Amino acid sequence: MIFAETKIPGVFVIELRKMEDERGYFARSWCRREFAEHGLDAELVQCNVSFNKSRGTLRGLHYQASPHGESKLMRCTRGALFDVAVDLRPASATFLRWFGVELTPDNGKMLFIPKGCAHGFQTLAEDTEIFYQMSQYYVADAARGVRWNDPLFGIEWPDGTRTLSPRDRDYPDAHPSQFQESMPR
Repeated sequence: MIFAETKIPGVFVIELRKMEDERGYFARSWCRREFAEHGLDAELVQCNVSFNKSRGTLRGLHYQASPHGESKLMRCTRGALFDVAVDLRPASATFLRWFGVELTPDNGKMLFIPKGCAHGFQTLAEDTEIFYQMSQYYVADAARGVRWNDPLFGIEWPDGTRTLSPRDRDYPDAHPSQFQESMPR
């Protein structure tokens, strides 16, 4: 795997290192040792799949409050998406900044989102499927979110019609002080 840190500390774009021949290719998509060598959370307790029928489906921005903060590794297995991480760690030099990247099966990119960052995505194609690897179990009481289009973050989402759940659409505006107690230190 090829690890490239983004402008947000701890957020990495990871590319497959493909070993190709006439049959196709083989690539490692996760390795506890390699993740740990790059200082990334190498705990893996749960894997999830998100299937999205329509282009323009927007999910997020979600995170879990401390002590249930979770790291995520996102990979697109079908379709295409614009994947976003927002830094909600008050002590971070990039607090409230965002990073986004397009993930497709063809580009082989994955996005690693550390604890303390919110995550969301918008599908760019019909029938988009995303495979998540998670460092923590889902805890409903710790589930939190911030509004996808909150001007505090200024995320430049792709143009087009969007479909959101009522919960994601109705998150209130964020206030920097709300993250003081809910984020891992």
